[in-house]
Amino acid sequence: MGATMVGHVALERYQELVERTRQLVETVGRAQFEIGDNALEIAPMQERGGSHPLAGIDDTYDISEILATFADDVGLAAATIKEYRWTSSRWPAQYRQVGVSHKVHRILAAISDEQARWRQITRPPLDERTGHCRWTPDAASRIVGYQVERPVSVKEKVRAIHDLAGDEEVAATVATDLLRRPAVAHQAMADDTAKHMVNRAQYNQAHQAAEPARRAVAPALRRVEHTLGFIDLVGACAAFVAAGGRIVPALRGRSFTDTERASVHKNLARVRSTADWIETAIDTGDTTLDEGLVALLRDR
Repeated sequence: MGATMVGHVALERYQELVERTRQLVETVGRAQFEIGDNALEIAPMQERGGSHPLAGIDDTYDISEILATFADDVGLAAATIKEYRWTSSRWPAQYRQVGVSHKVHRILAAISDEQARWRQITRPPLDERTGHCRWTPDAASRIVGYQVERPVSVKEKVRAIHDLAGDEEVAATVATDLLRRPAVAHQAMADDTAKHMVNRAQYNQAHQAAEPARRAVAPALRRVEHTLGFIDLVGACAAFVAAGGRIVPALRGRSFTDTERASVHKNLARVRSTADWIETAIDTGDTTLDEGLVALLRDR
């Protein structure tokens, strides 16, 4: 039975390489901290709202300029020097943890409360992959709320997708591709907000697509609407007259209670008011309802 392989090497060799690389990472971390310490000695951090310790020594002193000069002299980028300097300022030597990478220190440096920061680094979380408590960049990122490099939970994966789809064009392409999956589309439409946005987008697209044709036929549509309105109005009047002519003769010999008569009188008042409103509208073009008529029509 063949040996277990990791990549192109056997498991035993892989473990040897991991151990050797950890030693190198620790060596590199010490060097990064020392570079930061040196930059910090050249340009100490300025207290917020206070004067810089070197102010007054040289009127031309500029912290960015001096750090840029230092970076150029040692062959590193100024941004790298500033990053190392800041990390060193957040981690005095006695609080730096052996075996924890400089990158993890840099991520946890984002914890504003120094006591909480120094306490946190002594409490590495459980690494579910290895079963041991240890610090990784992703573990540190979870503590401070940064995006992880290898998302595991649904929330982390969703956040990673959102970060990658920050551009509207990219987001539209991704959303279109995902909605082609029946299960995804079904679940998305179960969300009322998502469904509303899709429906509104469909309406807007249809409205925009129909706009040129609507403008072209608008005069004809207005004429048709005018004709249809006239036909509907005449038809409503004719229907009322016909209904009255059919119903009233059949009432001969019948008697009504006071309540029934009051109800008929009330509805006839509504009919008369509506007839007056229609007559005014066709004579003047004013279709406004006065408050009295509104109240009368609503009072059923």
